[in-house]
Amino acid sequence: MVPVIFHADKKGIIEISQEISDIAKKSRLGKLSAKDMQGGCFTISNLGGIGGKEFTPIINAPEVAILGVSQANVQAIWNGNIFIPRLMLPLSLSYDHRVIDGVEGAKFINYLKNLVSDVRLLIL
Repeated sequence: MVPVIFHADKKGIIEISQEISDIAKKSRLGKLSAKDMQGGCFTISNLGGIGGKEFTPIINAPEVAILGVSQANVQAIWNGNIFIPRLMLPLSLSYDHRVIDGVEGAKFINYLKNLVSDVRLLIL
């Protein structure tokens, strides 16, 4: 089980960031309750901080999806003329096909790609 940020869809990025900080502090102090870890429908798992290069996250039942975030790295990307260095962030989305159609899953990961590619979109 993982801590839950309730009603994240109704919160801004600053409020979510503060709540993550608060719940992390609560976790480090060993003060998380069962209520803090129940009721989620989507998990974000970050192995990038410990050097995770790529992984396939497994859905935490009864949730419907999980996003795996790996370690960012610089790669040489061909732009049609030359190779240019680009910071790449590997993401993996696993979801329950009984609830989420594959097309919608692909649209979601592309939406995330656009947000990460232009962080100005996150503050709008």
